[in-house]
Amino acid sequence: MIDTFRAGVLVKPYERLSLEQVKRLDEASLHILADPGVWCYNERATQLFKGHGAKVWEEQTTGHRCWRISFPAGLIKEARAMAPSALVLGARKSENRLMLDAEVPRVYFGSGSESNVWIETEVEEFVSLKDNHTKVRVPRYQELRGTTELLGRAASLCDKLEHLDFFIRPLNIQDPGITTTNHDVNKFFASLNNITKHVQAGLTDLGALKNVVRMAEIIAGGQQELRENPLISFIACVFKSPLQIVDDTAEKVFAIVEAGLPLVISSSPQGGSSAPIQEAGMVAQINAEILVGITLTQLIKAGAPVLYGSVPVRARLDDLHDLYGCPEFNQYNIDCVQLARYYKIPCYSTAGVGDAKVPGMQALFEKLFTHLYMAMTGAQYIHYAFGLLDRTNSFCPLQAVLDNEQIGKIKHCLGEPKVRADDVEDALQMVKKVMASGHRLFTRHTRKAMHRGEISSPYQFEAKGMEDKVIENALNYLTQLEAQATPHLDQPTVETIFDEIPGLLPNLKKFKGD
Repeated sequence: MIDTFRAGVLVKPYERLSLEQVKRLDEASLHILADPGVWCYNERATQLFKGHGAKVWEEQTTGHRCWRISFPAGLIKEARAMAPSALVLGARKSENRLMLDAEVPRVYFGSGSESNVWIETEVEEFVSLKDNHTKVRVPRYQELRGTTELLGRAASLCDKLEHLDFFIRPLNIQDPGITTTNHDVNKFFASLNNITKHVQAGLTDLGALKNVVRMAEIIAGGQQELRENPLISFIACVFKSPLQIVDDTAEKVFAIVEAGLPLVISSSPQGGSSAPIQEAGMVAQINAEILVGITLTQLIKAGAPVLYGSVPVRARLDDLHDLYGCPEFNQYNIDCVQLARYYKIPCYSTAGVGDAKVPGMQALFEKLFTHLYMAMTGAQYIHYAFGLLDRTNSFCPLQAVLDNEQIGKIKHCLGEPKVRADDVEDALQMVKKVMASGHRLFTRHTRKAMHRGEISSPYQFEAKGMEDKVIENALNYLTQLEAQATPHLDQPTVETIFDEIPGLLPNLKKFKGD
């Protein structure tokens, strides 16, 4: 499809389920879709399903019109087989495009969520009460409301994080001038004008889709150019779990598919409240919901580019909030990756979320626990992986820098083994040379491997003394990255966008070189 794209990391997938268990969960999902079926609040989707053989009847359980739909297994199977197994997510720079192939376990990591809070970090010096000659530097955190300026800052930072492969807006914009009708154009422009990687987001207002797509066409160079290089894509959480199709989100699915741009069909039930907490029940239900969403896309337009979007979470049993840094989270998500691979549909998966509110040991543990496991599964597109804290409520740029280092090490660790026949022959020759030398050391033979990028570096933020200076060192690195130039669009492109697209905030009008 394309020759130039980001390398990601190719892995040998870790599989938790046997093929028999995968088929058992698939059958369970099909049983759920037949009985009890789903509750649909969108008439257009209902009629489309009915026209293709689903059994439909009207429910009178609420004040809103609602239809109950029972799906024959054949309809779901035929529709999912029409979904493409490979697709391209474009970018402003061709080398930043992504190649997603359900049959190739190439893993990409990116940001995610739409948190309301930005966490700013500074380091403050404190003096010991016992010895005023002893001073320590301690991180202090400040919460800020999300704005377009901060979203642009996040995009610019993410452009410079070498291990971040795609950008999902991590921050909700809450400027005084932001309304429901101009939220989407400002969200996408604040992202696209600050990053050269793929940009993805949900759609707040269906009426804004036309202008968002036109904005992307101007940047891509035209309508056809955008279809060939889709530098934006969308996320639609069409289900309210359990098993209820949301009216306005279903309308967005129709519009996005008809616009010809890639779409994630995402579902995020919570085990213990809106889904069973038990593994089999949770996975069978979320899989059923995603399959119906994918079926809808393919009935609207056969072959529409779509990702299998699984975001299953577990409830804390003390307060019923989401609990991310736990074993069940990995189990649910690994199972979903295997089901997506079984259906040959690229998988949008989840990792890197924790319950910690600030960077530190808890955040490191929770993030590493899922970053590593989900990368091992071979999920093609792992979101939530950078900067999120307090579940998905906060985005912290310092944490994004720490996550970048962690994910870089994971990519290196999971890289393909270098044990080809010529590698082994080189090793045998090396051993002979060294053992024939007087020093009998392999040191000089590391140079070639280092130049090929085969040797990893020590942890970037390590301290040399008897102190933990990870936060302070990472903050210094963040400052260096943010001092680098932002990859703004050129002035004619920005001027054209501001001429054609209404509702953009004036403070976002920045050009290449600013």
